[in-house]
Amino acid sequence: MKIALIGATGLVGQCMLELIDKENIAFEELFLVASEKSRGKKICFQGKDYAVMKIQEALEQKPDIALFSAGSTLSKQWAPLFAEKGCFVIDNSSAWRSYDHIPLVVFGVNESIIQQSEHIIANPNCSTIQLALVLDVLHKEYGLERVVVSTYQSVSGSGMAGIEQLRKEQNGEKSNAAYPHPIHENCLPHGGDFLENAYTTEEMKLINESRKILSLNNLAITATVVRVPVTGGHSESVNISFERKIDLYRIKNILAQKAEICLMDNPQENEYPTPLHAKGKDAVFVGRIRKDYSVENGINLWIVGDNLRIGAATNAVRIMKHLINREYIS
Repeated sequence: MKIALIGATGLVGQCMLELIDKENIAFEELFLVASEKSRGKKICFQGKDYAVMKIQEALEQKPDIALFSAGSTLSKQWAPLFAEKGCFVIDNSSAWRSYDHIPLVVFGVNESIIQQSEHIIANPNCSTIQLALVLDVLHKEYGLERVVVSTYQSVSGSGMAGIEQLRKEQNGEKSNAAYPHPIHENCLPHGGDFLENAYTTEEMKLINESRKILSLNNLAITATVVRVPVTGGHSESVNISFERKIDLYRIKNILAQKAEICLMDNPQENEYPTPLHAKGKDAVFVGRIRKDYSVENGINLWIVGDNLRIGAATNAVRIMKHLINREYIS
């Protein structure tokens, strides 16, 4: 099997490499692609040095799978070219998520929708992945009526630019700002770009992607995205109203049984999810589960995940393993 990794020097690309190694995914050839300034750079992987190449060079090698994590502009241009050669593209950008004919997949929720004839698969937004894993299992039991989510997203969601701004501000240095305001000792209710409806692009991703993944086009869901001075891990405060009568013990049991979810809900012992705990892990952590006494069938809960791992690289690699296990790739 031939694997191409587009965006190999980026934060998510590096996580993808780690997971290919961790999951013991066998391959015959590996093509690492990055921007022109990184061309020729050596990346050591599994004891072998790989030279970073141009994307055209990787395309000419006709890989079986291409993991894209280099932005929507590049994905729009190149993903179809790889797909035309029979390559399965798993794209981590926002380029293809809204297209009806492109599967938007969260492993553990809807990977069964992938057909062998579909060669571009969209990886959802990081915040959407951790939210969808929780909403899916609860919807099957109680029926979702309304969802209100507020996110507390780390600066790593903005790539190295966000991390560098925070670190330099912490050290009292000037930086090329990734955000319109300081992020050190601050919180910004601003994720992505503002739209005409006063929501941001990140907020609309959460809304639209959740509806598509869950096949609930009319789901009542609203979101507020906040950037916080944390270097890794996204947190979400989620309020959910259900159609049917709820049982908190049953809800906790359902979540605990989900393979991709880790229940951390013992507040009496100060046990609840935090970004530091989730860092470097491949699970979604859920805690602070409690009844919302303002409505008949409502709960509040707290969801945390490493946005570079479960929110991006882990989901993409799990989709790749699914394709291999289904023998879509010979």
